[in-house]
Parts: sequence; C-alpha cells; structure tokens
Amino acid sequence: MPPSTRRLGAVAVAGSALALAVAGYAAYNGFRPASPPAPAPGCQAGTGAQAISMDPGQAAVAATIAGVAARHRLPRQAVTIAYAAALQESQLQNLGYGDRDSVGIFQQRPSQGWGTASQLTDPVYASTRFFAALVQVRGYAKMPVDQAAQDVQHSADGTAYQQWAPLAAALAGYFTGVPPHGVSCWYVPSGQADLAAAARQLTQTFGPQGRAGVVIRITTDRSAEKGNGSVAVVHAQWDAAWTVAGWLVAHAQDYGISEVRYAGYEWNAADGSAGWRRAGAAQSQARSSIVAG
Repeated sequence: MPPSTRRLGAVAVAGSALALAVAGYAAYNGFRPASPPAPAPGCQAGTGAQAISMDPGQAAVAATIAGVAARHRLPRQAVTIAYAAALQESQLQNLGYGDRDSVGIFQQRPSQGWGTASQLTDPVYASTRFFAALVQVRGYAKMPVDQAAQDVQHSADGTAYQQWAPLAAALAGYFTGVPPHGVSCWYVPSGQADLAAAARQLTQTFGPQGRAGVVIRITTDRSAEKGNGSVAVVHAQWDAAWTVAGWLVAHAQDYGISEVRYAGYEWNAADGSAGWRRAGAAQSQARSSIVAG
C-alpha cells in the first residue's frame, strides 16, 4: 500500500557469601525485562494525527523529486503532479520492473524513448525527464492534476491519477518546505557519516554549486557536539533551504547522517520520530546555512 495519512535512530570471586550475592544478582538480571528493540527505520511527513507515514525509500524518492523541481525552479504544483503520477505508478518506489518494459518511479518505458532502463532507475534522471515533458504541457499548473499527469504519462487510464491528488498536494507542501521542518526520519546511526558522498548526490540532485544554483556551496567544519568530528555546512538559497534540509533527512540513513540543523531547529536520527525540535541558541545557524553530520 502507498503511504497514508491514517497508517502513507577478570575478577576472581572468593568467599561463599559473595558468590551467592553474585548468583542472586545474575538471577535477578535474568528476569529483568529486556530493553525494547530499536524501532524499525521509518519516515513521516508532518506530525500528529495527520502525519503521512513513509518508508525511507519512499521519502528519499519524494525528496529527490522535490529537489529536481527546485533545481529547475518549478512551482509546487509541478511537484504535486509528479507525486500523483509516482504514487499511482510505483507507490513512490524505484522499481526495477513493471508492465512490459516499464521501470522506475514513473514506470517510464525505454521503448517509448524515455531513456535506458539503467537511466530510468536513477530517480534524478527519471524526475528530470518527467518534468521536461511536463513543462511542455501548456497551462499544466492550472489543470486538474490527473489531466496534467496524463499528458505526460499517456497511461491507459489517466483518471487514476486524480485519486492521489490530495495526498500528493500534502506531500508537496512538506517536501518543498511549506510548512517548514515537516520531513522527519529515524534510524539507529552507527559510524561516521559519508559527507563527501552526500555532497556529491546533493549536487547531482539540486544542480551545480554556485550563486545561481540552489546549493551555493558546501563546506566542512568541526563540531564540538560530534566530538570535533566533521559536519557539512550547506549554504543554500533561502527559498529552497527546507527542501535541501528535507533531502538530507530523507537520505540520512544512506549516508550515515545523524543530525541536521537549520533555521533554529534540529533533527536527530535516534529520536527522529519526535520530529524537528527547537535548537539551543548556540546551535542556531544563519538562515542560508544547513548543518549536517
């Protein structure tokens, strides 16, 4: 099922008295309730009763679609249309199979000129191709969602996209930062974050770094909170910064990222199910700086 609003991190012992005490302690511990297991990795968009539950793969796909749209300066309605299509075609999963030769998040077909199967199972490429076709549809932003999606997809039943329009619109808001700090995931971090790989994929998704880009530059810094380990400081355009922050959270498990901070809020992987929280004054960052590590 797709994500739903209702379901869509050697002592030697001498003396009999002490030996009995140790045995008693061991017996007591044997009957102590086991610690609850860590929750399975997961994600959600929004909080409270209306939160939309997602698995990490779905969240990563959604964040990528929003990131590609930000790269091309497309409106939120374009993201809504893309989500409706992807929810219908793949439940926001990057599938390696489908009807006939369909593959990927939009079930695009190599035989129909969308690209090779390898290209179409790259969510960045698939999203780029979807949006390239969408912007050729005159007036797409004012059309019913199913009509705009069908003009791109040419599905056997284009009306099926409309059932996903409300959910797609809600997801588009969260993943484009309206409202802010709406995307959260959780898993149990271990080891060092691969910040270099995360930076490469950020650039692949959001486009080349520079003053004209979504991501202006990515630098590294030391963090006292992480034992002087490295953190990435992502300088982004303010109007897309929450989209970038959501991408980092949605891909956190892929790159071992355990915390993200932006605009006075912080997210931690270990308690990500609680959502973003207010950061302390010492941890607040400039409006355009996202810290991840």
